[in-house]
Parts: sequence; C-alpha cells; structure tokens
Amino acid sequence: MLVLLALSLFINYIDRGNLSIAAPLLKHELGLTATQLGILLSSFFWTYALLQMASGWLVDRFDVGWVIAGGYFLWSAATSITGILHGFAALIAVRLAVGAGESVAFPSYCKILARHFPEAKRGYANAMIMVGFGCGPAVGALLGGTLMARFGWRPFFILLGVISLLWLPPWLRWRPREVPGVTTSLLPAPSVSQVLRQRSFWGTCAGLFCGNYVLYFLLTWLPSYLVQERHLSLQRMGWTAGVAYLLTAIAAMVAGLISDRQIVAGQTLTRVRKTFTAAGMAVLAVFLIGCVVAGPRVSVVMLMLASIAYGAYTSNLWATTQTLAGPQAAGRWTGFQNFVGNLSGILAPAITGFVVDRTGHFFAAFAITAVVAVLGSLSWVFAVGRVEEVNWGNAALAQPMLASADGSAQRGESL
Repeated sequence: MLVLLALSLFINYIDRGNLSIAAPLLKHELGLTATQLGILLSSFFWTYALLQMASGWLVDRFDVGWVIAGGYFLWSAATSITGILHGFAALIAVRLAVGAGESVAFPSYCKILARHFPEAKRGYANAMIMVGFGCGPAVGALLGGTLMARFGWRPFFILLGVISLLWLPPWLRWRPREVPGVTTSLLPAPSVSQVLRQRSFWGTCAGLFCGNYVLYFLLTWLPSYLVQERHLSLQRMGWTAGVAYLLTAIAAMVAGLISDRQIVAGQTLTRVRKTFTAAGMAVLAVFLIGCVVAGPRVSVVMLMLASIAYGAYTSNLWATTQTLAGPQAAGRWTGFQNFVGNLSGILAPAITGFVVDRTGHFFAAFAITAVVAVLGSLSWVFAVGRVEEVNWGNAALAQPMLASADGSAQRGESL
C-alpha cells in the first residue's frame, strides 16, 4: 500500500509539471501569447488549491481508498485528453480537471498514514511518499523533455495518461479497508471551527506556506536561473535540476528513517519532528543565499545542499500534521493546511518574475525566498505547540454554552 501511494505521488508530479515541459512546443503550435501561457500554467492551482477543503471533508466522510481512486482516475484521464485538444479554453478546462483530481491526494495520504501507520513508523512512511514527490519532477524533466523532443508533446500526454491508469487495479486490490465493527475513535470528526481554533493548525499552515514558496520558486524559476545567470546549457541544466530533485528524495528517506529511530530510542515527538522541520528550513535558507552569491561551481554544490535540507524538512512535515490531527481530523486538517500552503504557488512565481524584471538578476529573488524559509522555520518552532494529538473531546467541550428552548444550558453541537 505504501509503495502504491508513493507511486501515485510520483505520477502526480509528472502530470502536474508536464505542461511546463511542453510549454515551448505548445506555445508555438497554438500561437499562444506569453500571457495566455502564464494563465494556462497557473490554472492547475485554481482548482487544486480551492478544492483542498472539500477534499479534506470527503476523505473524513467517505472511504478514503475510493476517494483517492476517483481523484486519480480524473487527473489521469484529463492528462490523456490534453493530448487531443487544440483550443486554449479547452486546455484551461482540462487543467482545471487535473487540479481537481489531484486535490484529493495529500488529504488522502495523511488520512491513511494517520489511521494505518503507528507513530514510530510515520517518519519513514511519509519519507517514502515524498520520494515520489522528489522523483516525479526529476523524471519528468529528464525523460519528458527527451520524449517530447522526439515524438511531440501530444503522444506523450496521451500515452502518459493511459499508462497511469494501470495504477488503479493494484490499488483497488490492496487499498486500505475499514474493519467492520472496529472504529479508531468513539468521537465523531471535529468541526471545522474546532480545527481552526487550534494554534498549532495555523503554525503548520504557515510552515507549509513558507516551504511551498521555496518549492514553487525552484520548480518555476530554477531552470531560468541556471541558464540565464549561471550560463548552463539546456542539457546540463536538465541534469542539474534532475539531480537536485533526486537528492531531495534520498534525503527525505534517510531523514525519515533517522527520525523513526530517534522516536523508538525515547526522544520526544516534539523534539524529533521540530528538529527536522525547523532546522531543515533554517539550513535551507543559508544554502539558498550561498547558491546565489558563490561562484558557478560552488553555486551548484550549494544548490545540492539546499535540496538535501529541503528533503530533511519534508520527511517530518506531514508526520507532524498527522500526529496533531489524529485519524479523526487528518483529512480536513490536511485539506485546509494544503489550501493555505498552495497559495504560495500563485505568489512565488509572480513575485520572482517581478523582482527579476526590476533588478535584472536573481539575487533579490533568492534573498526573499531565504527570508521566507527562515519565517517557516520560526513557525515550526514557536507557532506549533507540543506535537501530540489534539484532544478533540475537550475541544468540543470548550464550545460556548447555548441556551435551549426550555431555558436550560446546553453545549453547541459540532457542524
């Protein structure tokens, strides 16, 4: 089941980024303006971010195995259909469908891991899934570019979508199943208002927003930085970016194993989880600054070290959320957190482009990203409280008293 989840995220990130790889070919073939291309590339996030909250509710309300299967089918089918479309509006619509399908992914992952994996194994389990996150962009950049250059972008999209559907039969065979008569909690899922009143919830949202700002800055502008500022060839740029993504995946897996062993050895969850999330972001900020101020060769080394730091951060990011929310609220907590976190996907590329246009260089853009990373580190340290499951029963009892019709006091029911 864990391997299938990692594979789904691997395919998720190839499908998410393949349009960026095809952008030069697509722009020429359809005669799109730069503005139209920018709208097309950002349209994925319109539904992906906005539907996170609804997806969180779905995975808490219905069988999570079927929810992720439905979302997976939607985004794979939409990817395949992209290859046969010719109009700008049609391409916008299908990218909205890809975003809608992928919106169920992270809420589903967190729900499954919170319910079916013990605390001392969640670091590695999350890291395994994040291996898919790191390898997807790497393979997409290295393999997708080569295949599109040889066969065109349309056959690549059609074939990728069709092949991706082969994931569904094994998932339906080995998906997590609820055991009849067994429940993980005697309490219902907490209301949205209960989740929103948790300080740690807003801390994880801020931490994810800052981490995703770094991610989307690198995903959208790293190729341009390497070619324009560091004067790498397109081939060398592709290999450099691909190796950086692979190092992120390897670092996430290693850090996940280390964190689990520390928990088994008796370290507190708070110390372990916050060490990897906060320290990873802080170290990442240092290497980002080093990347832009160092010479050409050292700059590449700094980029690789920054990728390793980012991998260490991601290994315990979602494990922290899963512990805090618990099986009861993992879906909706993750949905809201991912909604806030992915707003940076709208801001980071736009801010970077504006700064580079104004200054003519990437130094200020890297400096802004480093500052955001430091703010993310501080969020994990100070805004997130003790890393332990919220007592949702007590949270419910903390609601204001409401007067009943007969004058007696009663507590408000959760939504």
